[in-house]
Formats: sequence, structure tokens, C-alpha cells
Amino acid sequence: MALKINELCVNCDVCEPACPNSAITQGETVYVIDPALCTECVGHFDEPQCVMVCPVECIDSDPEHPESEPQLLAKLLRLQGDHPDTTPPEANP
Repeated sequence: MALKINELCVNCDVCEPACPNSAITQGETVYVIDPALCTECVGHFDEPQCVMVCPVECIDSDPEHPESEPQLLAKLLRLQGDHPDTTPPEANP
């Protein structure tokens, strides 16, 4: 499932550069996560990097975008289709 930044966000700017998919951008009042780009770091890291770096713990699962780990990995592979020079570690022989 994609992640969502809640209203506790203090706009500290640490989550945006931590996202390997560039899914996080500055919203009108707080940072927002694009569910079409969020893979919860599946294929990149063991844990979502935005959650790891967030000092106020304001990043939750987004119940409006439920996805399983295989679905998140498939999304990552689709996203990487736009960037052929990147390959997930599992795909390397």
C-alpha cells in the first residue's frame, strides 16, 4: 500500500530526498506522496526510507491505496521501465 503524510508534518524537508522514486513533493500545506510513484521502497530498501528519516512520525499507510508487496514490486519495475539504466537487485544474475 502506498504511504501518506498526515497533518502532523512539520515540513522539515528530510523525506523528499530520501525517496528513491521521487514520490514525495511539497504540497499546499505539507509534503505529499504520489501513490502512483510510492513503492514503500520495495526493491530498494527493507523499510520505507521516508518513515525511517521522519522525525515526527507523520507517515502512515494510505488505506485508499492498498497494495501487496508483489504489486509494489511490479509498480517499481514499471517505473524503472522509464529509466532503463536502473535494475532492482533481485534482477541481477
